[in-house]
Amino acid sequence: MKINANNVDEYLEQTDPKWKDMMRTMRAFIKKNIPKAFEETLSHNMVGYVVPLRIYPRGYLGNPKEPLPFISLAAQKDHIALYHMGLYGNEAIKDWFVKEYERTMERKPDMGKSCLRFKKEGDVPFDLLKELLRKINAEEYIILYEQTAGKAKKSG
Repeated sequence: MKINANNVDEYLEQTDPKWKDMMRTMRAFIKKNIPKAFEETLSHNMVGYVVPLRIYPRGYLGNPKEPLPFISLAAQKDHIALYHMGLYGNEAIKDWFVKEYERTMERKPDMGKSCLRFKKEGDVPFDLLKELLRKINAEEYIILYEQTAGKAKKSG
């Protein structure tokens, strides 16, 4: 589901009514729990939490005009998607998250490489997400990004 917005508030206003409350809850939760160096913005047509250019001036994929994305939140047709790049780039954190999710929720997470999909607010393990959000700060994420970006360049 594509939403054409100029900022986060417009994005939330245009979100399908069935997802609007959950998106607002998730946004408030992320803002409260994400390390302070990350900034909220509209990124790749989603609610994004990025490493700002003042901290990482090289930018995403070497573009000094685009901040480095870390977490994105999107209302899709059938779910809310939370994209967490720390899950994509760090196998230890991903393994920890999957194990704890299965223990906490008594089922496997609905997820891809970096995407967690939630179909209702009751599917969201807020305490576990709080831990996940606090596991990687901006400096650690920059190191992880540079390591994984370097691997991608070598294999590409």
